[in-house]
Amino acid sequence: MSPIWSSYYGNCHSLLYMMDASNPTQLSASCMQLLGLLSAEELAKASVLILFNKIDLPCYMTMEEIKSLIRLPDIIARAKQNITTVEISASTGAGLATVLLWLQNQHRINPSS
Repeated sequence: MSPIWSSYYGNCHSLLYMMDASNPTQLSASCMQLLGLLSAEELAKASVLILFNKIDLPCYMTMEEIKSLIRLPDIIARAKQNITTVEISASTGAGLATVLLWLQNQHRINPSS
């Protein structure tokens, strides 16, 4: 689906990007996709929420492991966008309240979105 993402960039104020925190191999590939999104000029002013999903699984990576693997501090420091991260479990709902609050705050900042 990523080849058609650019057709949805217009008037985008917020971006939610989900990564699988239980799969280090997939995390690397997802990071490459994320870097592509962050470099898109149309998304330069968008706020970004990166969701690290599957924290309910015994094999999930900690935030420290993820930060190290994908060099998250470097990505955040160099990105034009304001980036927030949250650990979630789509299965159990853990972290969902944080995501909803973030979305609510983004809507307050950009009420037309």
